[in-house]
Amino acid sequence: MSVEYDRQAGVTVNDRLQTTNPRIYAAGDICSPYKFTHNSDFQARIVIQNALFFGRARASTLTIPRCTYTDPEVAHVGVTEHEAEKQGIRVRTFVQELAEVDRALLDGESEGFVKIHVREGTDRIVGATVVARHAGEMLPELTLAVAHGVGLGKIARTIYTYPTQAEAIRRIGDAYSRTRLTPRVRRLFETWLRWTR
Repeated sequence: MSVEYDRQAGVTVNDRLQTTNPRIYAAGDICSPYKFTHNSDFQARIVIQNALFFGRARASTLTIPRCTYTDPEVAHVGVTEHEAEKQGIRVRTFVQELAEVDRALLDGESEGFVKIHVREGTDRIVGATVVARHAGEMLPELTLAVAHGVGLGKIARTIYTYPTQAEAIRRIGDAYSRTRLTPRVRRLFETWLRWTR
C-alpha cells in the first residue's frame, strides 16, 4: 500500500500520525504545518507511543509554542485574538508593558509587552504573546498554563523572584484579580475596613 503525499502539505497523516499506509507513521516537517524542532520532537514521541506500544496519542492535543528570534523576540502560544474570534471563543485580553517592569528597565530591555487572553468569564488562559528581548525564555510558563488549564488566579497567587522580567506575567495575574473586585464587593470591603478601624 502506498503513502499519500501532497507537494505543499507533505505526507498525509491522521491525528495519530499514521500515514495512508497504517503500518507507516510520519512526524515532523514532512507532515506538519509547524516547522519547529520542538514540535517534531513531540510528534516523534507520539509516533513511538502509537507504533510500538499500541497507544492512542493524538497530535491535535499538543500545545505548540513558537518563537521568532528577532530583536526583540516574538513568542506565542495558543490562540490569538483573531483566531479566537474565528473559532467563536470570547476572550478577555490583559497586557503588561515591559516599560513598567523593574528588571526590564534595569536591563535596558523595556521594549515589548506580555499579552494574555483568557476565556471570557473565567481566568483560563487560551493564548499568549510575549514580545521581549528574551520572549522565548518567558513563554514556557505560559505554554504550561495553556496546556494544563492553569488560570491567572493561580499565577496571581504565585511568588515570583524579584526582580525578573517574568514579573510581567504575575502582574497580569494581579490585573485579573482586580477585575474580580466588583463595585458591590468593593463597598462591602470598604464598610468592613471602616468598621474594623
